[in-house]
Amino acid sequence: MDKKIILGATALVVVVISILLMMPGKATNTPDTLPWHITHPTPDTTRVFNVTLGVTSLGDVEKTFKEVAEISLFKPSAGGKSVEAFYEEVNFNGLKAKIIMTIAVPTEELQGIYERGLRLNNDTSGKHITMTFADLEHVRTLPVSSLTYLPNLSIDEAIITKRFGEPAQRIREKNTEIVHWLYPQHGLDIVTSGKEKSVLQYLSPKDFALLRAPLLAKGEVLK
Repeated sequence: MDKKIILGATALVVVVISILLMMPGKATNTPDTLPWHITHPTPDTTRVFNVTLGVTSLGDVEKTFKEVAEISLFKPSAGGKSVEAFYEEVNFNGLKAKIIMTIAVPTEELQGIYERGLRLNNDTSGKHITMTFADLEHVRTLPVSSLTYLPNLSIDEAIITKRFGEPAQRIREKNTEIVHWLYPQHGLDIVTSGKEKSVLQYLSPKDFALLRAPLLAKGEVLK
């Protein structure tokens, strides 16, 4: 083969690879997937990232996100069992983040799912149980009850106020730097901690008292 052809083909490959490396990652670009774009289809529901909490099924979320979630039964070191769906990385409007969703599995079903579990993995937070195929398919028909958004970038107080407005309350956990910015009208708790990355927790407004009560019992309200 002609040496010039080989060199030309090699140069073309280098150019193509360089272009691919410079291209931005696959992102969903729509105002509906911004973390501060929160709507309420009804007074008791919250919709964020095109997910209506308490209504949208996990299966529909996977179709919207165009990616299958990692699903497991979680048994924390302290507390009750829950089924969680996890996305290691989503890219909405160029904002990369992790997402964890809690699925509304009836309490009476959780023990059976636990007993049928195929594999158990331990970490510092608790136990993650791999579920059977039948249980996974059933869980996909159930609604997402809450959603936690963990952005890769830090969000400072000025940005929080600009994007979400002034909170109804700020509660600091005792003996820590953790502060909860509470927006009960949106079912939103923004957790900040010094220089650590913020965590945004969304749930239905009707369930917000369940989140706020333990914070008030163990924390202090900031002025």
